[in-house]
Amino acid sequence: MAYFKELKADIVIIGGGIGGCSAALAACRTGKKVILTEETKWIGGQLTAQGVPPDEHPWIENFGATKSYKTFRQKIREYYFRNFPVITCQRMNPYFNPGNALVSKISHEPRAALAVFYDMLAPYLHSGKLTLLLEYKIESAETILDYVESVTVVHKWTGDRIQLYGRIFLDATEMGDVLPLAKVEYVIGAESQKETGEPHAVPGEAEPYNMQSFTYCFAIDYIENEDHTIEKPELYDFWKNYQAPFWPDRQLSWFGLVPHTLEPVEYVLFEQPGKFSLWKYRRIIDKTNFEKGTYESDITIVNWPQNDYWLGPLIDVSEDEKEKHLYQAKQLSLSLLYWLQTEAPRPDGGTGYPGLRLRGDVLGTEDGFAMYPYIRESRRIRAEFTILEQHISAEIPEKKEADFFADSVGIGCYRVDLHPSTGLDPYIDFSAYPFQIPLGSLLPIRVENLIPANKNIGTTHITNGCYRLHPVEWNIGEAAGYLASYCIDKNIQPRAVRANENRLRDFQSILVKAGIELEWPKIHKV
Repeated sequence: MAYFKELKADIVIIGGGIGGCSAALAACRTGKKVILTEETKWIGGQLTAQGVPPDEHPWIENFGATKSYKTFRQKIREYYFRNFPVITCQRMNPYFNPGNALVSKISHEPRAALAVFYDMLAPYLHSGKLTLLLEYKIESAETILDYVESVTVVHKWTGDRIQLYGRIFLDATEMGDVLPLAKVEYVIGAESQKETGEPHAVPGEAEPYNMQSFTYCFAIDYIENEDHTIEKPELYDFWKNYQAPFWPDRQLSWFGLVPHTLEPVEYVLFEQPGKFSLWKYRRIIDKTNFEKGTYESDITIVNWPQNDYWLGPLIDVSEDEKEKHLYQAKQLSLSLLYWLQTEAPRPDGGTGYPGLRLRGDVLGTEDGFAMYPYIRESRRIRAEFTILEQHISAEIPEKKEADFFADSVGIGCYRVDLHPSTGLDPYIDFSAYPFQIPLGSLLPIRVENLIPANKNIGTTHITNGCYRLHPVEWNIGEAAGYLASYCIDKNIQPRAVRANENRLRDFQSILVKAGIELEWPKIHKV
């Protein structure tokens, strides 16, 4: 029988992804009592439950990330060195990359990230400063005027409900799920050019349901001369023949688009000279890094152009519509695997790779998929300050660096990288300068005691494309955690920090002492 109870803490964090975990670390380090909820079985978000290896900027090994994020990366390497027979030459490599992926300097298994998250949170879980509620999803929120009083979460399987009380609440969910329930003003989808003045915004009217595609990732390895072919998926015939109007071929093919030029490109599975290898793209284990026999095969994550799903959004639609899109997205991923196993053209003139094996164990699931879809775009608060394309674009004539934000709470760097959207727009992909994270983008225009701690800050559809990656989400969450703690110590609300220059400088000094860089070195601004 389901029960109902109440819990109280200084800070309540809804969402245990990258931002939620880094926020919890920051708040607990400053002595606050924290409740952290997560709707899946795994904390860690993109790095664990979504199965997405880190996307990072070129200087990540030296600077351009918070001290705690650097610690996380080092602990990933130590996890493999401590527990696995890593070959000697790689043990001596300070930049050891378990998967040697094309996309990441430290691609690794989701379970490794999960272990490291628990390792970093261990002192606070053991001491009781941190209460972790797994498989709990937000159901409702109580507000009085401009304040959140409590939120209620419900257990995914038992129906147990817990009402959570706190002084400050953080929305670290993947889709900004707290915002509508707490009556926080927010934006979804694509703004118009007349709203934001952004060159890449949509002409005409805003398109709120035009959002980036999402992806159901899965893990595979390859066992030569074995047959691991799955049953034919229910929607295979649909996906086998589907071709978007902007795509150069059917989606289940070796062809895609170069994101920044929109020119057709041909992919291959395994490495061939002069070709882009999808196998190596997001490989999380390169078996040659380990002593012979440790792994039967490399392991790779399938988060490819072929399984991006853009036929409908998940945000602010009916439950039936949401379930339909989740189902169809899983069917797309399953269909891609079946096509790879049975019909994909091979370089030797044959078809199919039946030795491809679905590895649900890598992602902690029975069906082989990540526990949660990879979400690229969230609800976004209407913020005191909204980051626009004009602030960070490297394509604006005469602009030599990103705008300077005096209220910076961190930094990040990535291209503006928007995947094909539910409005059937192709990629939007262009260079951005290394940028700062302004405190104003973490402050809702009205609600006082709620702080975004994920991809739900004050960006636009366009700028979300570079503020959504792993190190930036970590920095956003960490800054939000320190901000909440600072406000409790000073008995003020978050917007009061930005409104007073002395308080702002005091708060920024705390961030700097914690190892959060507030601006880029001059030599890396061009």
